[in-house]
Amino acid sequence: MRNYLLFLFAGFFSGCTTSGFDASAFDLRAPKFGDSKPVPFAGGSPKIYPIHGVDVSKYQGDIDWRKLKSAGVSFAFIKATEGRDHTDEAFKGYWKAAKRAGVPRAAYHFYYFCSSARLQANWFIRNVPKDPTAMPPVLDVEWNPASKTCTKKPPPSRVRSEMRIFLKILEKHYGKRPIIYTAPVFYEENLKGSFRNYSFWLRSVIAHPRVKYPKRRWMFWQYTGTGRIDGVKGNIDINVFNGSAGAFNRWLRTVTTLK
Repeated sequence: MRNYLLFLFAGFFSGCTTSGFDASAFDLRAPKFGDSKPVPFAGGSPKIYPIHGVDVSKYQGDIDWRKLKSAGVSFAFIKATEGRDHTDEAFKGYWKAAKRAGVPRAAYHFYYFCSSARLQANWFIRNVPKDPTAMPPVLDVEWNPASKTCTKKPPPSRVRSEMRIFLKILEKHYGKRPIIYTAPVFYEENLKGSFRNYSFWLRSVIAHPRVKYPKRRWMFWQYTGTGRIDGVKGNIDINVFNGSAGAFNRWLRTVTTLK
């Protein structure tokens, strides 16, 4: 663990030096994380990336956001809504607390394939404030075979057309192009080669995205669901930003009013 942390610190400050990153701008810190089930990543390790963050929902329970930030969490994706009528019960509290702690955050919507894109987009807008300090909203699209109410798998053409409707409504309302989150099977069946003008947040817990999503440009990589970080009990999802600290700083300045 000691060598791992030294490696991360070295990479972090190297990124600051080469990119001209102002360390005072967002108070980014080298990550100090663990993992309850670490794996050797095929194709490249997330350890090479200096900027790490989390994604959370009500299942994380009470979160000490200041401790998360002190541990090196530089951003957070927070579940807001699902389908046409479900709101994550922890969203409002997390949304406000993350902002108070100075953690840049985005809200995400879990797509439900038994309801229209327009109804779901309107539900998200109804529940997620238009906050200029927030990162772009996220559309989470993945199959959910464990669902008790909807196991539909529409054809790829229908999936993509519904996604476009949802994404355009959110972009018009928030003034920011949304990010797309997905997992390997869903990507392969529906998204491969499509949505090239959107930033992707990709799930891959055993291999680098270049292995699971060849030729796909990506911005965020969810690399574990078994992370351990001071400030939250139990496992937590951890992600990296695809770039240096300076690149992250510059991107935040283009999509938020953070100074």
